[in-house]
Amino acid sequence: MTAVLGRSLEDAYPAYLRCLDEADEHGAIDLALELLTDGVDPQDVLLSLVAPAQAQVGEWWQRNEWSVAQEHAATHVSERVIAAVSATVRRQPHRDRVVVACMDGEWHALPARLVAEVLRLDGWDVTFLGASVPAVHLVSYLHRHDPRAVAIGCSLPMRLPHASRFVQACRRADVPVLVGGRGFGSDGRWAARLGVPWVRDARAASTALAEVTLPAWGTAPTVDDTEYAGLVAARVELIDLCVARIPDAARYTPAQLDATVADLGYIVDTLAAAVYVDDATLFAEFAVWLGEVLASRKVPLRTVDTAFDLMAGRLRDFPRALRILRSTRLSTDDS
Repeated sequence: MTAVLGRSLEDAYPAYLRCLDEADEHGAIDLALELLTDGVDPQDVLLSLVAPAQAQVGEWWQRNEWSVAQEHAATHVSERVIAAVSATVRRQPHRDRVVVACMDGEWHALPARLVAEVLRLDGWDVTFLGASVPAVHLVSYLHRHDPRAVAIGCSLPMRLPHASRFVQACRRADVPVLVGGRGFGSDGRWAARLGVPWVRDARAASTALAEVTLPAWGTAPTVDDTEYAGLVAARVELIDLCVARIPDAARYTPAQLDATVADLGYIVDTLAAAVYVDDATLFAEFAVWLGEVLASRKVPLRTVDTAFDLMAGRLRDFPRALRILRSTRLSTDDS
């Protein structure tokens, strides 16, 4: 960890987590600015304090130790800390313009904002467009401002088909694209499947941008999306089928029913994404995550397996989806 006069980042981390736990915006900002005053590199404050703390918040939510409200409050605090660091460390850009954006439907903007700020600190002239930018609006912006490149964030693998279309829209505007985020896999393997360069973190993004060769990186993917399109068309039918036939669903409270419909939607969307990139491990990894989330909330995992079976029965003419569903199980006999 980086050593400073008053404390180290290692020492500051627990205190920062407490600020997030208490939604203490002023305390978190004061802590970050103290680190800057003591000589900590601002990139380290963002990447070794804010980023891992936010990841910890996500784990607490996943384990049902934090509510959605607590997670949102903590995210707001971290956003305010990033803004404070940005306002305190004002550096004139000496590199080309770069656009950072989250694709349409991607509302987890904090990771992309961290990337944007680190790039700015590294001398790039950065425009951050924020969460859920419609592709047509992004392309219009790219045509108007002609940046060196655009960096796109995706946090959920279920959004990969949308990410692919987003990337292709940018390429049609003759602007190089690079991507990042957990949605492309921990090693970027689904970005490779889509034919687009992937970066592991913000520092890697800056390095990649410096090496970009115009007019474009990567190659357009060859994707047979016939089965994917069929799954998208059947989405509502699959959800309704499961709600109608899952045991005890008729006795769910409105809140339970809403949560069930949302979970079923995630299952269908992730299944469709796995089919789109032709990789069953995408769905398998999602199933492990979903199992952990539901188990922490005392939801019987056999209910999810019942949903898999019901969907498989409907999708007999979808060979890849059927194979994925039949090979995935969450529950054991005593779950």
